[in-house]
Amino acid sequence: MTPLLLAAPDVVGALTAAGIVRGRSLAVAVAPGVGVGLATDDRCWAIGAVDVVAVVAAIEDALHPRWLWWSTDTAAALVVGGLRVGICWDVAAVHRLLFGGWRAEIAHVWAVLQDRPTDALPGMGQMDLLGGGGDEGTDFEDPVRPDGHLRPEWVAGGWADAPSRLALWAATAFAAATRQRERLAALEVGGNAEATARSESAAELLCAELAADGLPIDVATATTIIADAVGPRPGDEAEATAQRVARDDAVRERVPGGGSVDLRNPLDVRAMLRRVGIDVPDTRAWRLEAMREAHPVVDALLTWRKAERIATTYGWSWLDEHVGADGRLRGAWTGTDGAAGRMTAQAGLHNLPAEMRPAVAAEPGHVLVRADLGQIEPRVLAAVSGDAMLTRATASDDLYAPVAARLDVERSVAKVAVLAAMYGQTSGVAGKALQGLERAYPAAIRYLQQAEAAGRAGHDVRTHGGRLVRMFDTPDDVDEQRARAIVAGRGRYARNAVVQGAAAELFKVWAVTVRARAAALDARIVLCLHDELLVHARRDAGAAVAQLLHDCLGEAAHRWTNGGAVRFVADVSVIDRWSEAK
Repeated sequence: MTPLLLAAPDVVGALTAAGIVRGRSLAVAVAPGVGVGLATDDRCWAIGAVDVVAVVAAIEDALHPRWLWWSTDTAAALVVGGLRVGICWDVAAVHRLLFGGWRAEIAHVWAVLQDRPTDALPGMGQMDLLGGGGDEGTDFEDPVRPDGHLRPEWVAGGWADAPSRLALWAATAFAAATRQRERLAALEVGGNAEATARSESAAELLCAELAADGLPIDVATATTIIADAVGPRPGDEAEATAQRVARDDAVRERVPGGGSVDLRNPLDVRAMLRRVGIDVPDTRAWRLEAMREAHPVVDALLTWRKAERIATTYGWSWLDEHVGADGRLRGAWTGTDGAAGRMTAQAGLHNLPAEMRPAVAAEPGHVLVRADLGQIEPRVLAAVSGDAMLTRATASDDLYAPVAARLDVERSVAKVAVLAAMYGQTSGVAGKALQGLERAYPAAIRYLQQAEAAGRAGHDVRTHGGRLVRMFDTPDDVDEQRARAIVAGRGRYARNAVVQGAAAELFKVWAVTVRARAAALDARIVLCLHDELLVHARRDAGAAVAQLLHDCLGEAAHRWTNGGAVRFVADVSVIDRWSEAK
């Protein structure tokens, strides 16, 4: 394929003549100061341009294509340049959907799609000493070697050396996406795998925007919270050490001879507790909470842990490193954790303790609109299993109420039973209630049992939308008891992954729908946390955005379930600070 050279003002006309219309795929590769490469299935264009964002923006405004790129790096470059595009296809994101895990380097992705070996990808300067270099070929302006692998020089950055190379790199991405669509079409899953690929791609685009926009932080409030927990900002390391020792002593002084206890060592903490008559198998917070009144040291220890977490993870260095001068907390985001597909973030964005939530505050003249999906996992189970009776239960705001009535048990028992079914717990109260679930909701339980059987056998599983969830192997050097435990754990993991993964898919369909619809109200998502969204909006648009979140959930659920009858609900509130959400 020979690139066609275009001047920037001629790009939209050339693409229009080539049949590029709203929603049609258009591959793009950009390199600031070098140019833009564009490609479809049968042609590619090279544009030498210093302002690459302006070129892409002109195409977006006029034609609204589905942008196709190798990875989020391209999306990030455009977002940093101030451009928000509508829809995309992210080759790396789709690769993770198709093949599971996290690995999605370009050379690896291409090799897998071309059915080439991936255990020894070509390296820079690598020569075929026995064959005379035949695998390298002589046409170094072709990104693909004669052996079918991508040239390592191109992968390492040579694709950005000239506009013509950008065009060919875009064409190669288009070819990769074509192969991906073929693979997606061949999958046998309950949902629409290509639709999942589109929403997963849009989620990566949202991640680029979240990383650029950041989460609004009231720095004054954050400063007060940190100071109250760990003391004023230390002037030097010696002062920081003194504060640390003082926090430790507030716990150790409550136990005779506790001055040498290392509170960061669980064995030391257990020994300290035994001195006051508290013998526990571990020092997990939930276990100690039940013993808070047993001795003053327990309350002091739990208080210390909260302060220690802030000091070590959300203290002064965190505030200085991750919260910018504009009062925005920024960290890298990704659309999948590499397992069942949940969105993740760095810089503490996904683990902010409750004590820090008052610091997450809307900017002046704005509000936060918070939405949290309700009972998402059992509702997703109803959708993916097709269980008619469980689907009927989703019509209720509280799904566990009709389940309890059907099982003739207390609501609390019904909730434990449903959650136990999805997490593979079979003992105690949950085990007895599971027997009733099997009779009342056979399709849902059968769906979970089939996933567990596949996991126990070591077979990978796929979610409703097509994500491959890989199973871990049983090591050869373990005894029989350990091997059985690994097999059982693998079964529980698979049983839960098909539900968790499907829930993550629905959540992302919802999030990207909100992203698209909220733009008209000048509102933006600023946080995606498991099943929860935070949207930053003008105060006068707060009520409209709240209604939009409900509407988008209905739209997303309708598309994700192909018009199914499962009802999904969200708790939505308009607040000034995240801590105000109940």
